[in-house]
Amino acid sequence: MDKSKIKVVAMDLDGTLTQHKQALDAEHKQALDELSKRYKLLMVGAGQVMRIFNQIGQYPIDIIGNYGLQCGVYNENTKGIDIVRDLQFPVDKDSVEKRVALLREKYGYTEFSGDNVEFHPSGCVTFPILGTKAKQEDKLAFDPDRLKRRKIYDDVKETFSDYTVFVGGSSSFDMAPMPYNKYYALDLYCKENNLSHENIVYIGDDYGLGGNDESVYKSDFPYLTIDDYRTFPSVISELL
Repeated sequence: MDKSKIKVVAMDLDGTLTQHKQALDAEHKQALDELSKRYKLLMVGAGQVMRIFNQIGQYPIDIIGNYGLQCGVYNENTKGIDIVRDLQFPVDKDSVEKRVALLREKYGYTEFSGDNVEFHPSGCVTFPILGTKAKQEDKLAFDPDRLKRRKIYDDVKETFSDYTVFVGGSSSFDMAPMPYNKYYALDLYCKENNLSHENIVYIGDDYGLGGNDESVYKSDFPYLTIDDYRTFPSVISELL
């Protein structure tokens, strides 16, 4: 990373800047404030733009959501987010349901609570191994080290070759329509804003196999790894 060329600090949210689905605390808000004095800030998330914006207390930052399918620009006048891109892809639900059912049969995940698959308006899909209505404690206990899902990750990718597949949450696989992932989203952002990859440094925690930050981690974008969101202020110190 050539610090002199960095113009934008892009980052993941859950596990990087906050605890999973928790609000932005005062210490991390102050860290963002310090970064914003030198760089443009950009959030790059797996979730929807407005969910991310509200989770961080409507902090003034541009947000890429749904792996690039959504994009929101902070509006200084309204103190809100203007959605400038909101793509929605059609889904062959029968095909997805059948493929998930085959994977359940193959690996013994035939007992689940709720629905077999969760479909999102964007065209993204979630394969919830324990079902859409599983208890939170069961989901957290299912695969804390992700070894169960990483063991079958290649097969899930092959089965859903028309999607980008991620080891998501605590017990799921998340899928976005090809070619959308965080690398694709950042590359598109560069093209739209006349930037090169060396102008953006990315900060993320989910950079292992199947992680939704992995595509950026393995690319030519400068990358700062983080393994505990509480260390975010120290991780960014080299940028200040």
